[in-house]
Amino acid sequence: MNALLDAALAAASRRWPVFPLRPGSKNPALHRQDRCPETGVCAGGHVKWEQRATTDPAVIVRCWSHKPYNIGLATGPAGLIVIDLDMPKANSSQDAPGGADNLLALCERAGQTVPGTLAVRTPSGGTHLYFTAPDGIRLGNTAGKLASLVDTRAHGGYVVAPGSTTAAGTYQVTDESPVVDLPAWLLGLLQPPASRPLRLRMPGGVRGGSAARAALDAECDAVRRAPAKQANNTLNRSAFKVGRFVAWGDLPREEVEEAFQAAGEDRGLTVAECRATIRSALDSSARTVRTRETA
Repeated sequence: MNALLDAALAAASRRWPVFPLRPGSKNPALHRQDRCPETGVCAGGHVKWEQRATTDPAVIVRCWSHKPYNIGLATGPAGLIVIDLDMPKANSSQDAPGGADNLLALCERAGQTVPGTLAVRTPSGGTHLYFTAPDGIRLGNTAGKLASLVDTRAHGGYVVAPGSTTAAGTYQVTDESPVVDLPAWLLGLLQPPASRPLRLRMPGGVRGGSAARAALDAECDAVRRAPAKQANNTLNRSAFKVGRFVAWGDLPREEVEEAFQAAGEDRGLTVAECRATIRSALDSSARTVRTRETA
């Protein structure tokens, strides 16, 4: 029995559907829709790789006994969310942070730790972190939504399973920890924001007061004008300053978060960077704020 067949069966034994990738490649070995013969499994119409992925040992043995296919793991049907930490491009500066560094920075800003779970090293030096997807929530793939060089694979996506080999090397398990649930704080960053009804902004005397309103507007403007390399630091500092008005009850926290989120995204920060930084800054401000009388 060959090593790739063993690896494909091992994935299937975990109820992770697999499908063949071209030998030595990351591309599916199945035909494309424009070349579909409309026979066999496609007799009723083209069946894509996600639907053809299987955990049936007989099908897997028959397939991987035919050629040394690499292994595609269909993350959606497997009930997985895989965080893909990429390496900087070859033409990047030598000190450019990779996906692992950016995820660590995101965790630090959110006051969280990098979750311990099954990890796979890719031939390029990147890492795949495996998580169990939450029940009843369907997540798709993302590219850079959490942070630069941090992608995710879920429904509609796949990863190259460990044991597969390319010209650059082999996908290898580096941490055999059990696959854990995707942390709730990461789920919150990956979910699309809930639509909110349009709210009329009340005059400052009714909601918050002129000083609080002016401070929020001024600090959001500061974020939008911040130099590119200081955007996140400026967002953190500005949100911390306005946090006292939230603590005093002058401004609703939700409104402040929305305002800074818009300002941060306008400046070019990712959705996840903004959310993590704003929440951390407002929480820190609430813990350290002085009373209005002594401020």
